[in-house]
Amino acid sequence: MPKNSKVVKRELDDEVIESVKDLLSNEDSSDDAFKKSELMVDDQEEKDVDVEEGSDVEDERPAWNSKLQYILAQVGFSVGLGNVWRFPYLCQKNGGGAYLVPYLILLLVIGIPLFFLELSVGQRIRRGSIGVWNYISPKLGGIGFASCVVCFFVALYYNVIIGWSLFYFSQSFQHPLPWDQCPLVKNTSHTFVEPECEKSSATTYYWYREALNISSSLSESGGLNWKMTICLLAAWVMVCLAMIKGIQSSGKIMYFSSLFPYVVLLCFLIRGLLLNGSLDGIRHMFTPKLEIMLEPKVWREAATQVFFALGLGFGGVIAFSSYNKRDNNCHFDAVLVSFINFFTSVLATLVVFAVLGFKANIINEKCVIQNSEKILKLLKTGNLSQDMIPHHINFSSITAEDYNLVYDIIQKVKEEEFDSLGLKSCQIEDELDKAVQGTGLAFIAFTEAMTHFPASPFWSVMFFLMLVNLGLGSMFGTIEGIITPIVDTFKVRKEILTVICCSVAFFIGLIFVQRSGNYFVTMFDDYSATLPLLIVVILENIAVTRIYGIEKFMEDLKDMLGFSPSQYYYYMWKYVSPSVLLCLLVASIVQMGLSPPGYNAWIEDMATEEFHSYPIWGMIVCISLMVLAILPVPIVFIVRRCNLIDDSSGSLASVSYKRGRIIKEPVNLEGDNTSLIHGKSPSEVPSPNFGKNIYRKQTGSPTLDTAPNGRYGIGYLMADMPDMPESDL
Repeated sequence: MPKNSKVVKRELDDEVIESVKDLLSNEDSSDDAFKKSELMVDDQEEKDVDVEEGSDVEDERPAWNSKLQYILAQVGFSVGLGNVWRFPYLCQKNGGGAYLVPYLILLLVIGIPLFFLELSVGQRIRRGSIGVWNYISPKLGGIGFASCVVCFFVALYYNVIIGWSLFYFSQSFQHPLPWDQCPLVKNTSHTFVEPECEKSSATTYYWYREALNISSSLSESGGLNWKMTICLLAAWVMVCLAMIKGIQSSGKIMYFSSLFPYVVLLCFLIRGLLLNGSLDGIRHMFTPKLEIMLEPKVWREAATQVFFALGLGFGGVIAFSSYNKRDNNCHFDAVLVSFINFFTSVLATLVVFAVLGFKANIINEKCVIQNSEKILKLLKTGNLSQDMIPHHINFSSITAEDYNLVYDIIQKVKEEEFDSLGLKSCQIEDELDKAVQGTGLAFIAFTEAMTHFPASPFWSVMFFLMLVNLGLGSMFGTIEGIITPIVDTFKVRKEILTVICCSVAFFIGLIFVQRSGNYFVTMFDDYSATLPLLIVVILENIAVTRIYGIEKFMEDLKDMLGFSPSQYYYYMWKYVSPSVLLCLLVASIVQMGLSPPGYNAWIEDMATEEFHSYPIWGMIVCISLMVLAILPVPIVFIVRRCNLIDDSSGSLASVSYKRGRIIKEPVNLEGDNTSLIHGKSPSEVPSPNFGKNIYRKQTGSPTLDTAPNGRYGIGYLMADMPDMPESDL
């Protein structure tokens, strides 16, 4: 049976030096050689803590207060703005209810397996993305750095969207809502409606002119929008204060930020179902168009949505799971969070189309009234004969069904000259077919629908507070994907790093609150994450299944979970998931190549959007975003492959420890097959630590010389321990 190790401080011994931050170890009574060894840490102030077998005090790493807090954190990270304004659009665009079939299939094929994989490695190694991938495959250690870069890019513009939501939230405490009516312009002679608003709509005008004060092109910066600058500062202050103590501070906020959106969605669903036309919207949404389901584009978009909905590759999933106990059932967590994410998307889709159905019904009623007046004028002028109008039709209180009957009759009788009459069909389906997504849905279509609600300011406050909470939940995971790996690797203070990170991000984010800032948000959204994250997750899969070894990984999971995961995951990880990801990567590259790189610019004079191609410098920025995001992978590979950094400096070396054993990786070891689990007890701690020197003198045995193994970031000291199986290295 193992017992507690005694860690004492002694004088510096120059014969054997290895770097480590904290060493918490147990010794095996059967290991006589190691029992004679002595360890010293060059930190004269800290004291090592004895750890009993089975104790939860494995190291000084923080832990979640409860399983519920952890689940809410993962749900808050995965359930974001995309569930509300992206999934409903894709569902409508790609076959309605039929779209759920490919989405569910791909959730089972790539979503849950890859989510489970990230949860597993984070929980077992108990480090952020940099430490995890350094540990599994040092040559692919750049995966963790790439994840951090992508997280930073995404955080830059994602918090801008939270700032927009904060602005609308602050403007919702007034009746009527400021985007309810077009503003009036007064001059010396008369008053008239703002032309830009009259040509578009009140909500569209408010979004582009009052909120963004948008310029007409990417090249025309127009200076800072001070209203949005203040909102962006407020958003970063909120994120900084919530994250400054890590999960100790953000974990408590999760109870509100993760649960409040569900309260709002349920309230909106109940209220929406009581509105006229809501069932038309839901019926339109879920009417399956099976022929569309067979198109490759539908499957590509479903795979992309699954991929980003779960936050794969960002490092947030790994960071959150690294604060778990090692015997936590992460398989259950993966399935639970994945299906919560899916059902949240379906719930949001019901809400969106119930409200849009109500909005379409109002617009359709206005269309019927306006076109009925046209028909009456045509009857008075003699262009239409009264004989063609059915006797039961009363134009003063005409219904949509009666109007469509009259419309069809006129279209048949006046077939040749029908177009010149200027009549519209006024079908509610036509209005529902106008697919909107993203900011167009949240800040234009949905806000317009809410202006027709009774007590509209209340619903507006609730809606934008929900968006703020959805955004914050995802931001917490994104920032955790930056902070945790850096703190684990470089041992900086989390509070200082959080403040620096948020401050730098705010100042860089000022480019998004210029008058042209919305165009930069589009650029970063299109190019900073999609391809780099796909490459990152493909490399994660390769690192675990090919380099580390899928068989060993399955054994490690059995040791950690207490049961063998289904062989389904074996085949998914080894064959299916990487194949699907490669196909998705190729399809995304092809799609990017076929789609002209550009953005939709708002033209003030025409009060409409117009597609503009990126200028040369804009194309350079787009390419740079993708290159910078993935650049750490080849750099780290080359550095470690060619031994360009000396490990003996101790700055980036690490030691894995197992019950009092220090295991050094051989110098020229080519296979990155270090076991994640060096023993059977879930209380063992095989995670890499960094930064402090260990001095060890072996009494009664020859002096052991050490040399750098040529891979900075991870190293193992091979002691003279005959009972150490070679397979553990």
